[in-house]
Amino acid sequence: MELARAKLFAYLDTLGIASTTVEHDAMFTVEQSQALRGTIPGAHTKNLFLRDKDNRLVLVVAKEDTKVDLKTLAKTLGLGRFSFGKPEQMKAVLGVEPGSVTALALIHEGSRDLAAVVVDQALMEFAEVNCHPLDNRATTRLAMPDLLRFMRACGHKPRVLPLQ
Repeated sequence: MELARAKLFAYLDTLGIASTTVEHDAMFTVEQSQALRGTIPGAHTKNLFLRDKDNRLVLVVAKEDTKVDLKTLAKTLGLGRFSFGKPEQMKAVLGVEPGSVTALALIHEGSRDLAAVVVDQALMEFAEVNCHPLDNRATTRLAMPDLLRFMRACGHKPRVLPLQ
């Protein structure tokens, strides 16, 4: 994983994207990561790796407290009913394990198999956003416009939508 992280940070540097990373114990849920709120500024994200009945895959990057309406989102995207993607799909498409899903995983070649990348409109209110740098033992903070630029540089057209 350190090699993947080094590649990620080198790519961010190539794009001229400044970031700050804080190491911490592994965090598997939003609830666990809330202990870090006083020490890491910016919006904190949760990420959903979804698939519809036709196995079309979607990555959702939402503000940690957004209650994502999956039924409405599927309809908005013109896709079938969502369920969570399988761990083996996640590894193949995003190169990460469950608990480490992140917008920064779009650097992985397999991410081109995603039907959509959706960003919570609530995140647009923040100057900075926090994401795992490909594993859940650290948090990387970067400017919200830079995250969108990173997504586009990785070949994705993020759709900014209200998710709540």
